[in-house]
Amino acid sequence: MMAMISPKAGTPYVKRDSLAKGDVSAVVGITGAKNGTISLSFEKACAVAIVKNMLGDEITDILTDVRDAVGEITNMVSGQARSGLAEMGMVFQAGTPTVIMGDNHVISHISSGPIMAIPFETEHGGFTLEFSFES
Repeated sequence: MMAMISPKAGTPYVKRDSLAKGDVSAVVGITGAKNGTISLSFEKACAVAIVKNMLGDEITDILTDVRDAVGEITNMVSGQARSGLAEMGMVFQAGTPTVIMGDNHVISHISSGPIMAIPFETEHGGFTLEFSFES
């Protein structure tokens, strides 16, 4: 909502590799009822559009602003997920997101469990939510 973008969810799938589905990703470690990770990977155009919509004309350094925004969005998404899970009695804590940028970067989920991925599309490009927890 803050970015004024309406993403459309695609079909979830089990991801079989560690290659990111975008140009900039953030990964956050989750501990508690189970240990795991949550990540968001954004295509460059999508990340830039989100930053521009969130900051307006206040962009001073697009690289830094994109890095910060992707980390903060990942924080917000993991916070919402943890809040919903806490209502079901599963309490989790999160670390600080690590942001990775660049073509063909990889995401290392700390769990040996399956990696679930949910692709999203926007009018500015796509992003993918991934999560993996211990079995």
